[in-house]
Amino acid sequence: MDYVDRKALLALMRNGRVTWAELGERLGLSAPAAAERARRLEEEGAIRGYAAVVDPAKLGFPLTAYVFVSIDDQRKRAGLLRLAGRHRQVVECHHVAGEDDYLLKVRCRGTQDLEQFLSRTLKDQLGVARTRTTIVLSTSKEQADLPVESF
Repeated sequence: MDYVDRKALLALMRNGRVTWAELGERLGLSAPAAAERARRLEEEGAIRGYAAVVDPAKLGFPLTAYVFVSIDDQRKRAGLLRLAGRHRQVVECHHVAGEDDYLLKVRCRGTQDLEQFLSRTLKDQLGVARTRTTIVLSTSKEQADLPVESF
């Protein structure tokens, strides 16, 4: 990955709707060359997709919680991963080192919604051993772009 690739990634992370002409101008390339570079980055997997960044609260999900999950039986791992993949309120799922097995980032309509997710979904359906939950009070920074200019 060269300097122009990193510059293209930075531009696309900041505005995924930039036109090929605008991207080309920023990169010092023609529009077709900029489009080809972006397609190559997609094919190589550096760009996984494009999405709108939305406000969860405006869509009815004002509560964010981080749920640490401990599994007592590793055979339940596949079930947890399937649940995380299909459950729309689970927006992130990370296998972590340390005291717990997984860390989930969950968006909920409120505390009752979170309670149902924890009790019915994680504990009743999956039978997880233990959860520890941290509720986010406010968010001062949340971003999707990475510091590509540094590598």
